Amino acid sequence: MDAQKLTSLGGSLPVPCVQELAKKTLTTVPPRYLRPEQDPPFLSDSSTTCSSIHAPVIDFNRLVSGDSMDSELDKLHYACKEWGFFQLTNHGVISTLVEKVKVEVQEFFNLPMEEKKKFWQQPEDLQGFGQAFVVSEEQKLDWADMFYMITLPTYLRKPHLFPKLPISLRFFLSLFLSIYD
Repeated sequence: MDAQKLTSLGGSLPVPCVQELAKKTLTTVPPRYLRPEQDPPFLSDSSTTCSSIHAPVIDFNRLVSGDSMDSELDKLHYACKEWGFFQLTNHGVISTLVEKVKVEVQEFFNLPMEEKKKFWQQPEDLQGFGQAFVVSEEQKLDWADMFYMITLPTYLRKPHLFPKLPISLRFFLSLFLSIYD
């Protein structure tokens, strides 16, 4: 993908922070977050545990090797299309670094709202704190906040995002990214 395509992903309208909404005592879910056209959420009973639900697992070694690459690509396609996420194994990143990045990202989302506002998405840009691809006031929203940032290639990083991240998160992201540099 060339730089022009990467930088022209579009923008997103500003929406309320879900973490802030969740702090309020709501008697009903705001209508913009209701999606009656989708399957109802899976509710577990006492006979079902989270351990019986398995997210797709993609083996990076198989994904890049010639032997079983096609079947792994099919699994990746299915995971992206049907689940929207997957677990990646055999990627070569040590687990302690992955865990440390998870902790640092969680701490970022636990920052006070005033701190997170420094990272709010700018008009006509997807990068930053908010939600992606919100194009109308009537659009249904995800009950989630996100922080999106292009990290590589480094020249596409937004100068108002990466340098302002908490130093510990910036440090561990830099370590993580150096693996792929």
